[in-house]
Amino acid sequence: MDEVAIEVSSPGGGSPDALALVLAEDDTTPGSDGDLQQQLQQLAEDGELRGELGRTVVLHTNGASTARRVVVAGVGKRAEVDADAVRTAAAAVARRLRDVGGTLAWTLDDSLPLPLDEQARAVVEGTLLGAYSPGRWKTEQKGGKQIERIVLYGAGDGVDETAGRAATVSKWVNWARDLANSPPNELTPEDLAQRAAQLAGPNLEVSALDPQQIDELGMGALSAVGRASANGPRMIVLRYEPANARSDVVLGLVGKAITFDAGGISLKPALKMYDMKGDMAGGAAVIAGTAAAAELQLPVRILTVVAAAENLVSGDSFRPGDILRAANGKTIEITNTDAEGRLVLADALWYARREGATNVLDFATLTGAMEVALGDLYAGLFANDDAWRNDILAAAQASGDHTWPFPLHRRYRRYVDSTYADMKNSSELRQAGAVLAAEFLKEFSGEGPWGHIDMAGPGFLERSRGDYYTQRGGTGYGVRLIVELARRLSA
Repeated sequence: MDEVAIEVSSPGGGSPDALALVLAEDDTTPGSDGDLQQQLQQLAEDGELRGELGRTVVLHTNGASTARRVVVAGVGKRAEVDADAVRTAAAAVARRLRDVGGTLAWTLDDSLPLPLDEQARAVVEGTLLGAYSPGRWKTEQKGGKQIERIVLYGAGDGVDETAGRAATVSKWVNWARDLANSPPNELTPEDLAQRAAQLAGPNLEVSALDPQQIDELGMGALSAVGRASANGPRMIVLRYEPANARSDVVLGLVGKAITFDAGGISLKPALKMYDMKGDMAGGAAVIAGTAAAAELQLPVRILTVVAAAENLVSGDSFRPGDILRAANGKTIEITNTDAEGRLVLADALWYARREGATNVLDFATLTGAMEVALGDLYAGLFANDDAWRNDILAAAQASGDHTWPFPLHRRYRRYVDSTYADMKNSSELRQAGAVLAAEFLKEFSGEGPWGHIDMAGPGFLERSRGDYYTQRGGTGYGVRLIVELARRLSA
């Protein structure tokens, strides 16, 4: 993975390839000095400088600044500027500089309604996430010069630490995006386990259960989903055990990793089935989030469990009408083989509890119903514990991985009632589809705080989101949230 150097400096330091200045819609010109200010004033008078969010204008300075060029980046209305606005502006700058690369200097603006350390975080994230390209399988790469260094002009409490942490986390977000964008012929369950194994280090242990071990543990749900494929399922386990961690908390992260989802016998429509390589985005997020926490040496123990499988069609496919027995002993009537994500998560949740997780959070591109409800910006959150739900929401808000709470209620349980088994995995009613899935998972969440994030919308994009995610495909949703949550648990 490419590393980007981060520096904090006094204004005017060095000779960057480009200097970014922010401009709000309410302002005429960004703040600057001398000859450069005169050039900016002339652009403003000509009507070229406007502060609409995401708009950029490039000025070649011709010696009026130590920077060879200045990029004026619009951040929208000043009163509405938040971290997402700065990320969007930074991403627009990064895209504008694709043919330049090198060193980008960014002037933090203490007049904006966002603390300097949060501006720094947003600048780094927007730059690194906005510059990402999903086309690494192209034989000819065009216009791909990398920004190698980000220099932040403007000192403040926590700017250094926050910016450096943002660079590390963004690197792992893009790593997760690479996984989600990987073609299914390159990323089978076994391949995913091997990618995870490469992350093992002094405090990070990685292992994987193969199909035989999965069967020996009675994981009938995961086994059934994966058995139609020649590429058998894996249960991938990461254990991060820092020496200085709290003794009373083990953060359990559980991820759905269907490396390709054809729907099984309940076959999906052909249109856009190719995007079903991204049905492992939740698994990618928890692996990358764990690796990021380990690199940052956060003092909290993490147990990560990823259920990986391909949901295909063969003579050995599980069928509608089958009754499966999950690892916790509960039986499941199969009414739709395309509702497979909750099946693999059922066994993964059980395993995370068995191995000692105290506070559990699962991530899954689980239901189309959630994408219909919230689109591609927010994920839905369900939780069995109010305090744990609030901790997750606070981490989501701070990280930029947006999440919105949804209800659990015992009367929703009827949606998963089965005549023949303890429960069924789908309902013919077109009601509360995302809630149905959450109520199903609750049956396997064990004792203690548990949360479920349905990230079907923001986890894998069909088109540009119009902000700092302008590429279709994987977003790495969840990585930033996980690191922020782990950081808060370690405080």
